[in-house]
Amino acid sequence: MTAKPVSIRRARRDDVAAIVAMLADDHLGRARERVEDPLPASYYDAFERIMRDSNLQLVVAESEGRVVGCLQLAILPGLSSQGGSRGLLEDVRVATDCRSRGIGEQLVQWAVTEAKARGCNLVELLTHQTRVDAQRFYKRLGFASSHVGMTVRF
Repeated sequence: MTAKPVSIRRARRDDVAAIVAMLADDHLGRARERVEDPLPASYYDAFERIMRDSNLQLVVAESEGRVVGCLQLAILPGLSSQGGSRGLLEDVRVATDCRSRGIGEQLVQWAVTEAKARGCNLVELLTHQTRVDAQRFYKRLGFASSHVGMTVRF
């Protein structure tokens, strides 16, 4: 299927509800997100912190005036790999009714290009082990399993 191009832009405060709705739209997100009207202030507080950090970019994919996808790119400076920075992709989501249209691929390609432009020597991401469709998607885009992830929750 030929993907219809979307517009990828920096997220705005008025996009937060659409982003949270996408974050909540799967088996993991339903348990951890709170989609209410109005949204809890914690989402807007987090949005403001993201906007103030020059190493973070929260972007949305927009089609016909509607937010249909999102992702966050974090640029992580480091000492390893000879002082190379790495890009970390987080919260890649596409609205349920817009999946399989190439939107996620456009978002990830944008992030990889942006990470390269910002001096990163690699791009990494984490996806939950139960998200097998997402794992197939990322492998199709050239990502390879390379780490064992571990989490401690507070």
